Order: sequence, then structure tokens, then C-alpha cells
Amino acid sequence: MLRKWKEFVQRLKEDIYTLYLASKDPRMPFAAKVMILVTVAYAFSPIDLIPDFIPIIGYLDDMVLVPLGIWLSIKLVPEPLLQYYRRKAKAQIHERKPNYVMAGVVVIVWLLIGYWVYQAYMERID
Repeated sequence: MLRKWKEFVQRLKEDIYTLYLASKDPRMPFAAKVMILVTVAYAFSPIDLIPDFIPIIGYLDDMVLVPLGIWLSIKLVPEPLLQYYRRKAKAQIHERKPNYVMAGVVVIVWLLIGYWVYQAYMERID
């Protein structure tokens, strides 16, 4: 069971990277680019349709909507482009190195947001 889950997650990673690479291609249809943008924006958005703090259902939208968006995006990409960028993504995905600078920027942004929320809370208490 765990092996199947890991394979599924790996396939999602490859599909997301494939879509990222394909989205830059000028031959890509406009509808596919829009669907990719919506899917990626929803996947990385801190705002969900169903908040994550609601037990079980909170994560269900992430487990259903993101793969559904990826699937729809893939269906909109022309087959020759999809095959080309799938091969390219498989070759590059193992060569990619973690971007520690971007990770640091994300951590700093979240710390700043946390600090601002804390300050607003402390001002409200006083």
C-alpha cells in the first residue's frame, strides 16, 4: 500500500514538472495554460475551498482537486507536446537540486507574517 502511494506521489511530481515545462512552450493552447495556472495556484495557495482544520474533509479537497486539476491540464496538452515534455521532465527531475535560497525566502516570509500576526494580536490585547 505504501509503495503504491509513493509511486502515485512520484507520478504527480513528474506530471507537475511536465506541466511546468510545457506551459512555457508557445505551441501550448491557451486553455491548457489557464488550467495549469489555476491548478498550480490552488495547489500552492494557503486558502482552500474547505479549510484544513476540518477533520478529514479539510484535506479531501487537496487530495481530490489538485490531482483532478493536473489530470484536466494533461488532457488539454496536445499529445506530442505532452510526450516530449514528459521525457524532458523525467530526465531533469533527478538532476534538480534543492533551491535553498528560495526555501529561505519562503521561511522568512512566513516568519514575517507570523510576527505581524503576533504584533496585531498583542496590540489588540492591550
